[in-house]
Amino acid sequence: MNPAWHDAYVFFKHEEQATEPRFGRWSRAYFESGVMAQEPAGLLYQPDFISAAQERLLVAEIERLTFSEVRMHGITAKRRVAHFGWIYGFESWKITPGAPIPEFIASLRAQVATLADLAPESFAAVLVAEYPPGAGIGWHHDAPSFGESVVGVSLLSSCRLRFERGKGEQRETYELALEPRSVYVLSDTARHTWRHSIPAAKQRRYSITFRTLKHPTT
Repeated sequence: MNPAWHDAYVFFKHEEQATEPRFGRWSRAYFESGVMAQEPAGLLYQPDFISAAQERLLVAEIERLTFSEVRMHGITAKRRVAHFGWIYGFESWKITPGAPIPEFIASLRAQVATLADLAPESFAAVLVAEYPPGAGIGWHHDAPSFGESVVGVSLLSSCRLRFERGKGEQRETYELALEPRSVYVLSDTARHTWRHSIPAAKQRRYSITFRTLKHPTT
């Protein structure tokens, strides 16, 4: 089996159990076996980025969206997604034009653009993800089809964002708690050198992720 296919199979099978595995690359034991490092360069985190009232409005709009499944190598993940601006193909690794970014997301996009010191239009791709209990995401680099900056807003419940780089005795790790209504920015080495993952969610959670394009269109 292709190693990437095997990784997807093992991770998605773990998702079905709705618990964090005791062993393997998605377990806490594996994560803690690395050397705890300082905060990765290019990682910015800000709690309470939006208000509780704004979160309620966003969640109400998100619950009206039509979500699609995430399917990789013939295996379906627990999380579901809605793409806007550009669609990322989890099987093809390519991006194609998608539905327009809705107004309720456009206003949030302006806020994250100010934080990232970019024009709102720079964030041309938006992914809304629903994480039911037991859903997570395995170790990965963010898709190379996208540009330098990735910004994520967390809603409803908290999760842990884990980072790792290197192998063997040189392997380093870092962990960040993402609280509801918080925002993170990945750029520089946090975006390109460190891999990241999110272990299984304990409660339902939404995220809104904004991405720039590697080759912006005009």
